[in-house]
Amino acid sequence: MKVSRVTTLWTRAGLTWWGILHRLWLQLWEDEVLGRCAELAYFFLFSAFPLLLFLTTLLGYLAGQNAALRWDLFWYIARISPSDEVTSLLNNTLNEITAARSGSKLYFSLAAAVWVASNGMIAVSRTLNRACGLRETRPWWKRRLVAVLLTIAFAAQVIAALGLILYGGVIADKLAERLEIGVYLVVLWHLLRWFLVAVFLLFSFEVVYNYAPNLGPAANRQWGTPGAVTGVTLFLGASYGFRLYLGYFQSYTKAYGGLGAVILLLVWFYFTAFSLIMGGEVNSEIAREISERKGEAREAL
Repeated sequence: MKVSRVTTLWTRAGLTWWGILHRLWLQLWEDEVLGRCAELAYFFLFSAFPLLLFLTTLLGYLAGQNAALRWDLFWYIARISPSDEVTSLLNNTLNEITAARSGSKLYFSLAAAVWVASNGMIAVSRTLNRACGLRETRPWWKRRLVAVLLTIAFAAQVIAALGLILYGGVIADKLAERLEIGVYLVVLWHLLRWFLVAVFLLFSFEVVYNYAPNLGPAANRQWGTPGAVTGVTLFLGASYGFRLYLGYFQSYTKAYGGLGAVILLLVWFYFTAFSLIMGGEVNSEIAREISERKGEAREAL
C-alpha cells in the first residue's frame, strides 16, 4: 500500500499541496515560464486562423453546407473568449479568409493551413520539454509530423465534441417526447453538454501532455492527471476572470481603439499558454519526486 501511494500522480508522491506550490513558484522563474508564455501567445496568434480555417472547412465537408456546426463552434468560443470583440475578430477574419479562398483555392490551402497551425504545437512541444527537463532528440521531420498529427487530432476532437453536443440535443428532444419528461430532460441536457465540454478540454490537455514533449516510446503515459485538471481549471478561471474584468474596465479598446481586439486576443492566448505550461509543470514536479523516491528505494536495497 505504501508503494502505491508514492507512485501515483494523484497522491502527489507524498508531497503536500503547499510543497508543490513552492516548487512551482521556483520553476516559474527557473524555466522562464512568463517569457515562454509570451512566445507561445505569438505562435498561437499566427496558428489560430489557419486552424479555424481547417476546422470550418472540414465541418463543411462533414455537415454538407449546413452552418449549424460552424455556428455552434463560435457559440462555444464566445462563451470562453474574454470579450465579444475577440469573438467578432475571429469570426470576421475567418469570413474574409474564406471569401478570398473560395472554391478550389480554399481546399488546396488546407494543407498549408495545417502546416502553419502546427507551428504553435511545435512551440508547445519545445516549452513542455523545458518544463519537464527533457532534451529534444527527435529529428525535425518527426517533430513536425507529431505536431501535424496533434493539430489534426485536436480538430477531430472539436468536431466530435460539437457533433455530440449539437445532435445530442435532438436525441434528447426525441427521448423527451417519448418518455414525457421533457422539462427535466432539457435541463439535464444543458448541464450534460457543459460536462462534455469540460471532458473535451481535459482530453485535449492530456493529449498534448502525453505526445507533445519528447517523452520517448517507452514512457508511461497517464490519463486523468492532476496537471490536466490544473491546466483546464486555470484556463477556464483566467478566461472568465478576464471576461469579468473587461466587463467593468474596457481599458484595452479605449487605449488601442480598433487594435484593442488583437491585443485582447494576444492576452487571452498568453493566459492559455500559462495554463498549459503550469499544468505540465504540476505533472513534471510530481513525476520528478516519484523518480527521486524510486531512486532512494533502489539505493536502500
